[in-house]
Amino acid sequence: MLELLNNPWILAASLIIGLVLLVKGADWLVDGASGLAKRFGISDLVIGLTVVALGTSMPEFVVNMVSVANGATDLAITNILGSNIINTYVILGLTALVYPVVSQKRSRDFDIPMSMIAGILVFAMVMLTSPFGEAQRGLSRLGGVILLLLFCYFIYNTFRHAKDHPDETTAEEVKPMKVWKAVLLIIVGLVGLVVGGEMIVKSAVKIATDLGVSEAIIGLTIVALGTSLPELATSVVAAFKKNCDIALGNVIGSNIFNVFLILGTSAVIRPLPAYNGIEIDAWVAAVGSMLIWLFVKTNKEREVKRWGGAILLLVYAGYLTYRLLTM
Repeated sequence: MLELLNNPWILAASLIIGLVLLVKGADWLVDGASGLAKRFGISDLVIGLTVVALGTSMPEFVVNMVSVANGATDLAITNILGSNIINTYVILGLTALVYPVVSQKRSRDFDIPMSMIAGILVFAMVMLTSPFGEAQRGLSRLGGVILLLLFCYFIYNTFRHAKDHPDETTAEEVKPMKVWKAVLLIIVGLVGLVVGGEMIVKSAVKIATDLGVSEAIIGLTIVALGTSLPELATSVVAAFKKNCDIALGNVIGSNIFNVFLILGTSAVIRPLPAYNGIEIDAWVAAVGSMLIWLFVKTNKEREVKRWGGAILLLVYAGYLTYRLLTM
């Protein structure tokens, strides 16, 4: 495959096909797993909080696992930081421009603060020299364990809140599916995810090499945008339907899963050393959640208004310009 990737057209096609397989694979996996879970009597609420929530983060998860397995640690970190940055600044920014994004009390009081903690914690870990007794800056295995423990706390608190406040928890109705069809979708989805992830990582590394840029830049832009496509589609559609509280929940939930679960798992498997420019990337990712919290706390409607969406997009444009000029 690497020989074929010497052709720039095949290289571009490989990246695009990989992204399509990754996104569709996640869709098929969620559909199959949800239908199978419903067939065995699991409630829509539990399916939504587990299968569907995990499914939206599967593209980032698979790309990170493949990156770690291939030693592309820069790509593993920037895939998550870049996805969170795009989720916050681009997806929420565009959504708010279409229609103001309403926040729920649960999001303001718990989810957004947890997202802030995730961003600040990653920034602190990559800024400190030998934070956990290791010889280099970055995310150590112990750091990964801390992130995973926080993910367990987040999941526990989410389920407890859903149980104590069922009236505040919305769950999309899931229809049971024939076992053979559900299993087939799960298998096809997993194959699509693995093959797509492998194609994306190999293509991204080759593009970085051919263009003479770092894997970090490719991860922050092309790969991060590709793995964020499900959130982008869901949020924009929700905005046009004026269901923007769904958009905010999807983005914040995805950011939390990305850091605590995916980055935590990646660091446990293989420590992720810092790369050139990681400080600004981690800081911008952390600031994004702070801005969302400020936006929803400083008006009576508790919304991210259109002017807030414009600010998010302008900040992202400035950040991306700076990173491209200093790569």
